[in-house]
Amino acid sequence: MGFFDKIKAGLTKTREALSNTLGAVFTGFSQLDDDFYDELEESLILADLGVETATKATDRLRKAVREQHIKEPEEAKAALKEILVQMLQVGDLELKLQTKPSVILVIGVNGVGKTTTIGKIATQQVRQGKKVLLVAGDTFRAAAADQLEIWAGRSGADIVRQHEGADPASVVYDGIQAARARDVDVIIIDTAGRLHNKANLMNELNKISRIVERELPAASKEVLLVLDGTTGQNGLIQAKTFKEIAGVTAIALTKLDGTAKGGIVIAVSDALQIPVKFVGVGEQADDLMPFEPKEFVEALI
Repeated sequence: MGFFDKIKAGLTKTREALSNTLGAVFTGFSQLDDDFYDELEESLILADLGVETATKATDRLRKAVREQHIKEPEEAKAALKEILVQMLQVGDLELKLQTKPSVILVIGVNGVGKTTTIGKIATQQVRQGKKVLLVAGDTFRAAAADQLEIWAGRSGADIVRQHEGADPASVVYDGIQAARARDVDVIIIDTAGRLHNKANLMNELNKISRIVERELPAASKEVLLVLDGTTGQNGLIQAKTFKEIAGVTAIALTKLDGTAKGGIVIAVSDALQIPVKFVGVGEQADDLMPFEPKEFVEALI
């Protein structure tokens, strides 16, 4: 099953919700008047694009309709799709893993599917013939390192971990030394996700980042933020905080198959100007997919 079919199946709840609202906008109006745009904007907000992004998309559509002399709702729908695709194209969609080793620092609050996302990325990288090392930098929950160990076994990756309560930065330092010794291609670092204590989290992430910078100054680095798609606008608030704390370079949106509000993908890309590089629509390793804006919008609308 290709990206389009999987994402289409994964976005069933969102698409059904949208077809009831957005579908009615494009079939229920014979002319593109103010009422049409008001209804359209409301439908986009209900799909969790958020007020700001929904307003921006609607304003851009008004402009496109004027400039391209669009008269029919069906043509307006095609123009809207183009606008949404543009909103999603905010940077390189590939993970930057040009050096050996490259580093992926994975951040996000507890419960968003961070460890599972790491396991799935590790599986994909190992399948591509790369040697992967997982670093259990979330030392505050014993279960986090245990889960990561299970994923290491499943994916064929190596793992470096220490005892519960160990200093995360020291685990990361050990991981980098091990990666050098074992000739590793990709280091994937798990981190703690306790957002309620912002100062501590910031200090921890800064310490980890400094170790990575000092030990691997020339390495390709991604700071991948994992967000739970079912949390909608709350996910966007989390993302803004993490962007401010950790210099996020990429986003993975999980659990999109469990929500009727898949429009959050567009809201996050547009509000943060950070590319969504992965979307999760199921439990299997293949259900975390590299993101493709055009096919996503086609599946959504």
